[in-house]
Amino acid sequence: MLKKIAFTIYAMVIFVMAMATFMEKTKGTPYVLNNVYGSWWFSSLWALLAISGIVYIVRRKLKKVSLLLLHLSFVVILIGALLTHLTAWQGIVHLRKGEPVKSCFVDGKEGKNLHELPFTITLDNFNILYHNGTEAAADYESCFTITSPEGQQEKGIVSMNNTCSTHGIRFCQSGYDDDMEGTTLSLNSDPWGIPVTYTGYGLLFLSMVLVLIDPQGRFRQLIRKASVATAIMTLFPMQSHALTTFSKEQAAEFGKLCINYNDRICPVQTFALDFTRKLYGKSSYGSYTAEQVLCGFIFYRDEWSEEPIVRIKSGEVRHALNLPEYTSVSSLFDDYGYRLGNFVQQYYMGNSDKLHEEVMKVDDKVMLIMQVSRGEMLKLFPYEGQWYSPNDSVPDEMETDRKSYFQHALPLLGTLARDGKTADVEEMLQKMAKYQQAYGANDMPSPTRLEAEHIYNSIPFAKILFMVCLTMAFLSLFNWKWVKRLSLAVLVLSFLSLTFCLCLRWIISGYIPMSNGYETMIMMAWMIMLASLLVYRRFHIILTFGLLLSGFLLLVSHLGQMDPKITHLMPVLSSPLLSIHVSCVMMAYGLFSITFACGIYALIIKRKAEEMHLLSQLFLYPAEFLLTAGIFIGAIWANISWGRYWGWDPKEVWALITMLIYAFAMHSTSFAWLRKPVHYHWFMVLAFLAVLITYFGVNFFLGGLHSYANS
Repeated sequence: MLKKIAFTIYAMVIFVMAMATFMEKTKGTPYVLNNVYGSWWFSSLWALLAISGIVYIVRRKLKKVSLLLLHLSFVVILIGALLTHLTAWQGIVHLRKGEPVKSCFVDGKEGKNLHELPFTITLDNFNILYHNGTEAAADYESCFTITSPEGQQEKGIVSMNNTCSTHGIRFCQSGYDDDMEGTTLSLNSDPWGIPVTYTGYGLLFLSMVLVLIDPQGRFRQLIRKASVATAIMTLFPMQSHALTTFSKEQAAEFGKLCINYNDRICPVQTFALDFTRKLYGKSSYGSYTAEQVLCGFIFYRDEWSEEPIVRIKSGEVRHALNLPEYTSVSSLFDDYGYRLGNFVQQYYMGNSDKLHEEVMKVDDKVMLIMQVSRGEMLKLFPYEGQWYSPNDSVPDEMETDRKSYFQHALPLLGTLARDGKTADVEEMLQKMAKYQQAYGANDMPSPTRLEAEHIYNSIPFAKILFMVCLTMAFLSLFNWKWVKRLSLAVLVLSFLSLTFCLCLRWIISGYIPMSNGYETMIMMAWMIMLASLLVYRRFHIILTFGLLLSGFLLLVSHLGQMDPKITHLMPVLSSPLLSIHVSCVMMAYGLFSITFACGIYALIIKRKAEEMHLLSQLFLYPAEFLLTAGIFIGAIWANISWGRYWGWDPKEVWALITMLIYAFAMHSTSFAWLRKPVHYHWFMVLAFLAVLITYFGVNFFLGGLHSYANS
């Protein structure tokens, strides 16, 4: 009876949290924070769950220290959360330079309430630090003075991932005024909740390690019981008629120049690839490289405007405008003007249906071509820490000959090319490269980074690897000896290639590549490959799973709406704790996907259910512990960055739901039906829905602070 009560409360907690995330989508965040997460009955539900769990453990006379510590840690974390809920307060203070402030606004159920501070705070200075040569913010920094009633003063500095504490209050950077003369700081006072919660985190991490290394524990038993278990597509480029542009060699040299693109100094080659993909959907156009396409629109605009390179994906748009899938810029203009003009005007007047949204995507491509043709996006010329295009307004103090060079270098390059003066073109490109080195060396990436980016741009890793992995995965279903050997070789080579790809992105960006949807997908594919290689000697079938799952993830990243562009991280994301947090969570999702594959294989193929049961459980334990560690490391990072360790964001909630669902699968001793392989596999297949909602559902539907949908 007690077990049924505990399980019922457990299921109710999961259900309430899941419903709250969908309720937030329709009724807004303040509503669910006040009426669900902040309500007395929700706290009572957690309290009942903790009490029923404690009583059940006592009744069962659980003696294993590692498991006792594991369950105790969650109780301590819940106590810490309760103390935070009852005793902590949060608020904001707005400061203007040189103006002392003695109070702040504190969050309350009735809104913001004025709260007197035990000191006076005065803003001394506010600064935005930028990445070299760009306008991309690297950090926000507020410098202030705190004055006690006795007149004692202390200096404080707050920036992203760097809080300041005094008088039991922590200050975090929250916002700033447009005129750079003011800043907004968030305040947090939680003297009791944080120490208790962090104690719970410490017990949790210790107990998880003990569970995994316990010689008599379930995980080690699974390892001892584990036993040995039992073509590449080629794309042919579309051929087009001969077009006038730079030769491949000249275009490649132009691509080696640097440009300020997406607030990052990178090779022109990177911009050319994004430009061509945006227009055409591929990295090249027929026999023309991306650099040749870019040069064509810069220096031979009229001819390239007649070329059917603009892809219109929407059939509705093609039907409305009577256009083919691939059309030219000139075909979008007629005697009456711009053919998209009325649709664009209607969109800005509020008509945002599917047709108008798709028209706007085509309009974006046209505007991009116009900006490139006019030179507006070609920020190639450095001066005093800024990079300018030929059409930019330059500082009045700039020398006349420098202004002239900015305005006439590209037109001169085009003239030389059109006159067939190959040697002069090469000399001009060399002079432009030397100019960038002379006046923009402090802003430009190191030679290693530039070389890494050129290599990365030249190899479509995701495209090649998804074809290789999926092809080999289907071949490996046949029980041929040579196929098994080839599968292992392909998986090893794919793993090494993807490792090389991730290393290149790391070198280029300067941070671990896990900052957006595209990077997390390829990172998850890498982790699945690694996990498969670690256990393939005991479970040969894992080679098929590894190839299939990683190939699918790479396919989604290649074909989906995930953006492979490399950009600077937002200042708040520049934290090693974030990298550890995302790494743990992504590894967990990768391992959960293998348990899902085991379930599908056992249920559909109906073979080796017992072996798949063992293999699935072998991955379940590290997956669950990695997810748990990732969630609470993320909470520590949030506490350092924003002054709170839990905010009930939809991604946080669904990660917690996923953790609770998979934790249930680890309690087969309490629920006998989970010991039957068929029942277990059904549970694991359905449980994977929580992973899909956490990663895709939140990103593309529920939204929130953690959404990658726009990354």
